[in-house]
Amino acid sequence: MGRELVILSPVERRDTLLHVIRHARRRLTFSLFRCDDRKVLNELAEARDRGVRVEALVTPSAKGWEKRLKDLRGLLTDLGAEVHRYDGGNAKYHAKYMVADDSTAVVASLNFTQKCFRETCDFLLVSHDPNLISSLRRLFKADCRSAGSPFPRNLSERLIVGPEQARRRIEALIQGAKRRIRIMDHRIADPDMLALLRDRRKDGVAVEVLDDREIGGLRAHGKMMLIDDNVAVLGSLSLSPPSLDNRREVAVIVRQPEVVGRLAKFFDERKAQRE
Repeated sequence: MGRELVILSPVERRDTLLHVIRHARRRLTFSLFRCDDRKVLNELAEARDRGVRVEALVTPSAKGWEKRLKDLRGLLTDLGAEVHRYDGGNAKYHAKYMVADDSTAVVASLNFTQKCFRETCDFLLVSHDPNLISSLRRLFKADCRSAGSPFPRNLSERLIVGPEQARRRIEALIQGAKRRIRIMDHRIADPDMLALLRDRRKDGVAVEVLDDREIGGLRAHGKMMLIDDNVAVLGSLSLSPPSLDNRREVAVIVRQPEVVGRLAKFFDERKAQRE
């Protein structure tokens, strides 16, 4: 599978994304909720100029972005991308991911916006896991179809795709914790998840939640969960009813010790700053 990287710094997140786009040679597929970063759009245009097939799946709605989404679809079309407007059965397409060729996948909590490249606390994972790459491609293909298309089978167990899997998979991870659960999620509000976390505390599991609107001087936006010291989950999925039940969300499970350790250190440092 190779070494995976988690990117935390806002500037490094943009540079990493640009690097992935710049090194694509045959095909780029990605989903968008919001995008207004000129450097990203310019890099996509350059990818098309060198013959890369660029496919974008764009949400049909985002609060305050009705006109800008229409303009974004037009801009992507003008630069030569194949643009798909999500028409699935879920309320919004909130997933944020990109696949370059058959070599690199990016799963993120951030939008491709200037704000998320400067002002937010967010997470971006770069992976070369072939099964993860293949699964994201199949999910993309399925979600480009019209409403009622079957959900793809046999996706990587590392992917948590909402709403079909989200509640069940997250509950199983929380139930499986032996010692400690750490959650960074400013939108945590689901009654059943909150009740489950209370029950786990009663079982003797340490449960720590950072739900502040500002984290480490940055605006809270990213969602991340740590189970004990060996599992991390990050992506667009939050522990709120809309995210768990009504939106297309994508999160990824990470077990590589160096990545989990870095996220744990990040969480503990932000918790210490708050205290």
